[in-house]
Order: sequence, then C-alpha cells, then structure tokens
Amino acid sequence: MGKRIYLCSPHMGGGEMKYVQEAFDSNWIAPLGPNVDGFEQELCAATGAKHVAALSSGTAAIHLSLIMLGVGPGDYVIGQSFTFSATVNPIAYLGAISVLVDSEPGTWNMDPELLEEAIKGLKSPSSAKASEGREGLKSPSAASSFAEPQRPLKVSEGRKVERIKAIIVAHLYGMPARMKEIMEVADRYGIPVIEDAAEALGSEYMGRRVGCNSKFGILSFNGNKIITTSGGGALISDDAALIERGRFLATQARDPAPHYQHSEIGYNYRMSNIVAGVGRGQLEVLDLRVRQHREFNQWYRELLKDVPGVTFHSEPSPDFYSNYWLTCIVIDPAMAGTDREKLRLAFDAANIESRPLWKPMHLQPVFAGCPAYVNGTSEKLFENGLCLPSGSNIDEEGRARIAEVLKREFKM
Repeated sequence: MGKRIYLCSPHMGGGEMKYVQEAFDSNWIAPLGPNVDGFEQELCAATGAKHVAALSSGTAAIHLSLIMLGVGPGDYVIGQSFTFSATVNPIAYLGAISVLVDSEPGTWNMDPELLEEAIKGLKSPSSAKASEGREGLKSPSAASSFAEPQRPLKVSEGRKVERIKAIIVAHLYGMPARMKEIMEVADRYGIPVIEDAAEALGSEYMGRRVGCNSKFGILSFNGNKIITTSGGGALISDDAALIERGRFLATQARDPAPHYQHSEIGYNYRMSNIVAGVGRGQLEVLDLRVRQHREFNQWYRELLKDVPGVTFHSEPSPDFYSNYWLTCIVIDPAMAGTDREKLRLAFDAANIESRPLWKPMHLQPVFAGCPAYVNGTSEKLFENGLCLPSGSNIDEEGRARIAEVLKREFKM
C-alpha cells in the first residue's frame, strides 16, 4: 500500500535549524527574542506589508483585529460562509453576531454583490433576510437575537451598539478574493475589512500580495500550510499604531511599569522565539514552495485534461495569482462516472489523504442561527468538491500512486 500520503504535510527547507540553534545557543527560549523580531521584518519583505506582529495562531490574529475594531456584544460582523470555522469563531468570542455571505463561482470566495445585499439588509432591518427555519446559535452570547437579526442584543448599559463593525474575507485554498469589488463595497459603507490570508501566503491580487489590500491581513503557519512554524500566525497592516496595539494586547496587555500592572484585559498570543526561528528558515523557501505547488497543480490539470465532468479551482484572470496551496476539483457525477465521495474513499483505501471542500458555515450546527445571505454556490462546492493531495514534498513515487487512483476511478 505504501506510506501515507498526506494532503499537505510540513516540508522543511534545511535552513530552519540554524535559527533554532541560535535560540538555544543564546538561551532565547522564552517568548519573543531576536528570531521574532527577524521573522516580523522578513514577513514585511515577503508580503509587502509595512508592519507585522508574529502571533501564536491565525485565529489569534483575527481575534485581536476584531478587538481593535471595537467589536463587542450585539455588533454585526460579516463573514464568509465558505471557509474554515477559525475565520468566524472569533466573532463569537466577542459576543458579536456573524452574518454569513456566500461565494461567487469564479474564485469561490465572498460574493461582492451578496455582500452589498447583506449590508443593505442589516441597515434596513425590514429587508434583512436571515435564513428561515434555523435554530438559534448554540452559545449563550447571542442566542436570543438570531431569530430576529434586526433587533440588536441588550448590552451593558452605556455601550453603544454599532450594527456592522467589520467584514472578514477569506482567500480560500490560495485563491485571492475579488478585493477590488469587495473594497469598493466596504468603502462605500465605511466598513473596515480583514483579509484572512491563512491559506494564501505568496498569492497575489493585481500585483500585490494578499493580506495587504485592507485594514488588516491574517496569516497562518499551521503544520499543513505552504510554509509552517508548526503552529503560529501573524497580523499584518500598514498602520503602525494598530500593529503596536496588537503586540501590546498579545503580551497580556502589561502596562509600562516596573511591576506587573494591567489596566485592561490582555492575551497570551505572542509567538515564541524558537517557533519564529523555524519560520525564518521556512521563509527562505517560500517562493520555491509557491512554484512547487503551482507546478503540482499543473501536473493534475495535464493528467485530468480529457476527463469529462472535472473542473479545477482556477484563476479567473491575470489579476489573480494563486499559490495553489491545495489543488481542488469539482466533479459532476453524471459526466465523470464517479463522485466526490467515491474518489475520496478510493484515495483512502490507497492510504492517500484527500478532503471534501469546506462545509459552509451557514450549514454548521454551531452557526445555524446566524443571518445568512446565500446563493447556493458554496453548498454545491461542498457537495461535489475535493481537495487533492498537494504537498510540495510528494515525490514521483507518490505522484504515481495518486495517478493510479485517478486513472482507475475516472476510467482513464
């Protein structure tokens, strides 16, 4: 059967131990230190962002960005429905209401027209159309408001509830969202945008790396990402004051005093010096990894080019440059002679990992009561889509095993 082929496993570049060893030799084992400083500077160079705060996870970065945008109980935050739950979980951390917007077919990311429809609906309560028949959110923070989203929650006396505090857009599987159109909508209504670029480091939109087209950008270095620190993330922005504020909150919000003094709630969200050392070594091979993932994507396209009923997640125009972190396909069972689940099980039987596309947040039990603006795109993608094994360290023998399964299932 052969060893397990994973969807996208860590791929070390060889330079990581140099920085890790420096941390040991200098006894910088605790959080922060020279590797953290260096990693932040090098991430600025890699992304084009002016300022970076290295954090413990991408989720922490989203949480901090929402805090700095003043999100609190009863506020609305518009999020992308077709994504991983970490994109929208921090909204619930703050007792705010997630408003879920479906995707457009080209990029599979947030639909700009539906986004504007959601904003208009929330600003004109009588036209707000929360999905009917759903139960309230399984959380004590907001359960009573979801059945009638036009009514803001009761909050602490003296706190003003603002209806829409932020928009969170995700660049799924490395594909940039339609940021020009999304930012035009957001700017028209004065709503700040957070880019969840956790899956898209190295991707570009209109010549600029993603995460740099809005108020905040979010990065993740989880073990399965295109580069990894085993765990970790970053908050990026062109606003120096916001990033400095983020660092402060991420370091337990300790006041500048000789003793430990805290005037507000902080978080233990900073990246460790050892983890940052791994990240510095990984950044040295980022451009190589992007080329490798794009080459693997092209290999799949060539292999499956004559298979009816198979379509790829593809760049809509030259404005979009995807790192193709994961190569994703959609299968039309009537034309292909098989379906997503049969292919997934065939891979699993061959000890090869593949994975269905994200289950939309508006179909998740925990978010079932959220206002949702849907068009059916993400539900069809979830039903028929599959993430193919895409790791840059899958060798020729591994590709041969993958090809064998594909040829058998598609009767090539």
